[in-house]
Amino acid sequence: MSGQVSQTEFRNAMARVCAPVNVVTTNGAAGRGGFTATAMCSVSDDPPTLLVCMNSRSAQTQLFLENRRFCVNVLTGEHKDLAAVFAGREANMAARYAAADWIELRSGNQALADAIVSFDCSLTQANLVGTHHILIGEVAEIRSRKDGHALLYFDRNYVHVPTQIGSFGG
Repeated sequence: MSGQVSQTEFRNAMARVCAPVNVVTTNGAAGRGGFTATAMCSVSDDPPTLLVCMNSRSAQTQLFLENRRFCVNVLTGEHKDLAAVFAGREANMAARYAAADWIELRSGNQALADAIVSFDCSLTQANLVGTHHILIGEVAEIRSRKDGHALLYFDRNYVHVPTQIGSFGG
């Protein structure tokens, strides 16, 4: 059934899907890296596991695979510039990290100090599907805060949607 939907048609449709913006980091023997991702979700709560997708053409792919660990940092509206920096606006990794405050976790990964939540993961599987690696990680540590609103990506733009209190329906 492959080939019925064009790559452009699929990308345009996916641009209409709202997703939280994350900076995914790694630090280990292979070095320190990081990129911006919207393709992240939970997989299971037993054991706590999540996945993130990383473009296989990225120069950092081997770094993440060799370190066998990553940290997903969920961004707030205040992190819009940081999202752009880690999305490639800044190529130099030291400069990327200099753009924010970080906390070193027990694993050696670095968590964004003011992320809404950070999930520190051990890489359990990496599967190549099309142009991306699906990195599956078992969550070893979580850091979170009680305030802040998620930075979202919708229609190829970063957006901030304030929390609404109330109910839907009539």
